[in-house]
Amino acid sequence: MTTRIEQRFAALRREGRAALVTFVTAGDPDRATSLEILRTLPAAGADIIELGMPFTDPMADGPAIQASSQRALKAGQNMKNTLVMVAEFRQADATTPIVLMGYYNPIYIYGVARFLIDAKAAGVDGLIVVDLPPEEDAELCLPAIAAGVNFIRLATPTTDDRRLPAVLANTSGFVYYVSITGITGMAAPETGKVSSAVARIKRHTDLPVAVGFGVKTAQQARAIAEVADGVVVGSALIDALRQSLDPDMKATQSSVRAVADLVRGLAEGVRGARPVAAE
Repeated sequence: MTTRIEQRFAALRREGRAALVTFVTAGDPDRATSLEILRTLPAAGADIIELGMPFTDPMADGPAIQASSQRALKAGQNMKNTLVMVAEFRQADATTPIVLMGYYNPIYIYGVARFLIDAKAAGVDGLIVVDLPPEEDAELCLPAIAAGVNFIRLATPTTDDRRLPAVLANTSGFVYYVSITGITGMAAPETGKVSSAVARIKRHTDLPVAVGFGVKTAQQARAIAEVADGVVVGSALIDALRQSLDPDMKATQSSVRAVADLVRGLAEGVRGARPVAAE
């Protein structure tokens, strides 16, 4: 049985365009606002949604996403609430893929077997767990695959051809190429380097390759969409939300609109790219 992620990329291939993959942190700045943002993303142009699982020590994330995790945790967000949010989103949207992204610790504390049952029941389609290397696939990756949940792996500029087969071995759904070294949101990707990296990864896999880290504008999104199967945007959306908050970091009337407006612009950029080359 194909997953929503696989179905979405197949549909986009038929359209001849890349996916816009948007990242937001569950529960930021509060549960109600976060759910409203989640519900507006597909209509604004998001093809796939990455939903961050708040964590106290997100070591791969830059200041913007770290702060979003802190706001969410302060507002009472936890794994149970995140899964409930997905289930509530699914009440009105049965087709947009949702990928939970974050770190292993909150899943481990929740209990892997229980987590996979509850995540699948809520309507989660995939997982990106940045601190579980291929050598630890038995911890979560293989059980997730058995449960029908895609396990999406990260490849980076330092993932050479010797390492890449191990990274790709149990990856499904798509490959997330981290276009720059370092933490999220701190630099912009260079299209030329991204193009060659995507081509190299595709020599090892038939999976779609989505590119993230550093994409902030419609112009950057368009450039990446011309050479990749997907464009991932996270820190820019988190920044747009943060700038809409009041001095106490609480949501305002413009908070949901700020995120939706940026997504609409990014979606126009992605859709304005030339068709992705056939695989």
